Amino acid sequence: MSNAWPPRRVHIVGIGGAGMSGMARYLAGRGCVVTGSDAADSSTMVDLGVTMDVYVGSDVDKATNADVLTMSPAVSDDDLEIVAARSAGIPVLSRAKFLARLSHDHEVVAFAGTHGKTTTTSMYLMIAHAAKESPSWLLGAPVIGLGENGGYGSHQLVLELDESYGTFADVAPSSLGLLNVEADHLDHYGDLAGVQRAFRELVSRTKRHVVVWYGSTAHELVKTVKSIVTVGDDPRATWRVGEVSQELIGSTYTLTSNEAALSIALRVPGLHNVVNSAIAAVTALLNDIPSSAVIDGLSQFQGAPRRYEIHGTITGGDALVIEDYAHLPSEIRTAITTARGDQGRRVVAVFQPHRVTRTTNLTEEFGTAFEDVDELIVTDIFSSGEPNPQGVTGQIIVDAVRERSSTPVRYIADRREAAAYIRTRQSEADVVLVLGAGDIGELATWLTGDSDER
Repeated sequence: MSNAWPPRRVHIVGIGGAGMSGMARYLAGRGCVVTGSDAADSSTMVDLGVTMDVYVGSDVDKATNADVLTMSPAVSDDDLEIVAARSAGIPVLSRAKFLARLSHDHEVVAFAGTHGKTTTTSMYLMIAHAAKESPSWLLGAPVIGLGENGGYGSHQLVLELDESYGTFADVAPSSLGLLNVEADHLDHYGDLAGVQRAFRELVSRTKRHVVVWYGSTAHELVKTVKSIVTVGDDPRATWRVGEVSQELIGSTYTLTSNEAALSIALRVPGLHNVVNSAIAAVTALLNDIPSSAVIDGLSQFQGAPRRYEIHGTITGGDALVIEDYAHLPSEIRTAITTARGDQGRRVVAVFQPHRVTRTTNLTEEFGTAFEDVDELIVTDIFSSGEPNPQGVTGQIIVDAVRERSSTPVRYIADRREAAAYIRTRQSEADVVLVLGAGDIGELATWLTGDSDER
């Protein structure tokens, strides 16, 4: 392999995934010859195939013709292409190691936390483009209004920094927006203390400022660090959020410091988006982006795919169908609060648990997360490839909800059967809230007639 970085020819195993597809697009934009494989076909694979040599299955010749191979954390070490590359002396790097090496070439503006990363990173990118900047970028979903989930631009790299599988362990950002730190990915970190330790180490590697919401789990974790800049509704915050007004389709607020005052208007609802946008705004201001671009960029932000995405009204009814990627208890509570609003809208929710380990580790927390919905339907677990030797099902969530709350709940394992049941209940709902990080989003399209239910 040449000493030049990145190498000219890169092979990616698991290229169809959210993180790796963005990496592929970045590398292609930088002039690399990218090839890649995945276990399953998808619309992402079709899109990548327009400009890259990608395929479903294995091709050891392609893997051993690369200068370096990298792979999704979800790919097993005994994958045929990985084994062949190692045997041929091709360097094989985990996504974490590859990303760390890549980040050395950039000034990194990163956003991290156990939830909200995609949204906040997308907000920052909208601000940067409003300022006529063209940074490189990597994140877990397309940026509505800008384009794909990865690309090569300037020396600055705007990065959604994922904590799963220790992906961010070797990245040293120039500036960091730290959103929250909660118990997740315990299959990798072991417990909450392990998660907190990893985030503290990330903060210690950050070269300049770290922006946090005053009083949040992130702030509590790192408030003794000198580089912390706080934003929040507490008067002790460096940047103060006030005059918050929330509607079903947007929010407005003021953002002030001792030196500046901004009036922010968002086209996305919910207090969580006020928090996310304020952290993105302050990070941008600290990076010398003009306040006018901050205001303009945030006003153009249209949301991130599957993050409180409004699909329309249910076919034959009036209930609004909203999909949200929420898969942690705190995220679920936020989505429900936003859906109910000040008007107390009636909410019927359907939840698909995501990953066996997450479901079993957080069962008690899930038991109280749905207290404000009028009815809850739980489907089977989306395993995301995890083994399930005990045969755990979504019934574990149903039992926890029945034990810890008064929420009416039922287990309907199959998504199509869940959709059929919801149609019988649509007159009882103002909002149908579709929750989960797996393939539950298809149910939202079935309910609104966006696609055929097959």
